[in-house]
Amino acid sequence: MAWGVALWSLATFLTPWAADSSLWALLAARAMVGVAEGVALPCMNNMVARWFPPTERSRAVGIAMAGFQLGNVVGLMLSPILMSQGGIYGPFVIFGLSGFLWLLVWLSATSSAPDRHPQITKSELEYIKQKKQISTMENKRISTSGIPPFGRLLSKMPTWAVIVANSMHSWGFFVILSWMPIYFNSVYHVNLKQAAWFSAVPWSMMAFTGYIAGFWSDLLIRRGTSITLTRKIMQSIGFIGPGIALIGLTTAKQPLVASAWLSLAVGLKSFSHLGFLINLQEIAPEYSGVLHGMCLTAGTLAAIVGTVGAGFFVELLGSFQGFILLTAILYLLSALFYNIYATGERVDFDTTA
Repeated sequence: MAWGVALWSLATFLTPWAADSSLWALLAARAMVGVAEGVALPCMNNMVARWFPPTERSRAVGIAMAGFQLGNVVGLMLSPILMSQGGIYGPFVIFGLSGFLWLLVWLSATSSAPDRHPQITKSELEYIKQKKQISTMENKRISTSGIPPFGRLLSKMPTWAVIVANSMHSWGFFVILSWMPIYFNSVYHVNLKQAAWFSAVPWSMMAFTGYIAGFWSDLLIRRGTSITLTRKIMQSIGFIGPGIALIGLTTAKQPLVASAWLSLAVGLKSFSHLGFLINLQEIAPEYSGVLHGMCLTAGTLAAIVGTVGAGFFVELLGSFQGFILLTAILYLLSALFYNIYATGERVDFDTTA
């Protein structure tokens, strides 16, 4: 995590100078950002699996992902202001330096596992161990190094359930993040600074609802709802809800109404973090980081197809409505696939399907 943040902060800081140098230097800098950012969510997932017992993981993920969404809000709101004051260099310099400041806090406050933390109290460590009740075999597997069993991981349908869910999540996430300012600008004729504010509101909603979803998910499990059913409930809300809301978005005539539909879609989307995202830790605690990396690879490809495809789709049809409806349908189909094949139980990856 530390090396990832350091690398993407440096690449972000250097991006304006790379752009002044050449197109290839700019592409290299942005590629470096992508490579470095790829470690963030797998590391987070692995850390949550090590530090939090099952009854607290949903809230942990909810809080962590709330920060993820608030970063979008800050970026969308501050970038126009920083560019107006410091030119194109402003956002890249400020955000790059902020990453290094965060890194200092991370290095001084964290460790890879509870028993390695120099400041953890004995009572907290015992609480974590007691609640998690990790078997000796699982501890052995978590600490085992070597080539992950990719073939066996891909031979199980619960793996494909989280891969498909993550792919759809990334498709929707990056299409909304990348295209919504342009959508508001071209459809409702608001300027790009106003469009940034309209686009930032939904991410604020996502940060708030993500924590609510985490609290509710943990509450369901503590009250006896099976982990499998809990994950499917969260995932259904997180995909069916945005699917319906995006259909509503295509009917909006005013930017405020469109922002409300978009806020509903993005806000409900946060429930999926308590579905497929935390599900990675449950079906494969010893391979959660690896499995998350596999999901991110598929998700990145889906994001590329979705983001680039949106441009071609809009150019071909002359409007956003068709692509938004396509995204809504894909949300509904992905929810169905997850509900059929997902499980909240640990999957035996020692044998093939």
